[in-house]
Amino acid sequence: MKFKAIVHEAEEGGYWAEVPAIPGCATQGETLDELLANLREAIEGCPSVDLPSSLTSEPGRIVEVAV
Repeated sequence: MKFKAIVHEAEEGGYWAEVPAIPGCATQGETLDELLANLREAIEGCPSVDLPSSLTSEPGRIVEVAV
């Protein structure tokens, strides 16, 4: 299964990302590789958790993550 994630550069360095298809599913990483690994874990864990949406209006880069 593939999900699209929006990747943002964090103000303090590194990156953070959100998955619009799964409200509340967001994670961060110091590098893009770490972020992608964390995204896979977050996507697998978020569907079972009921969290408020973390969507933002800030611009970001869209990546596709396969789990």
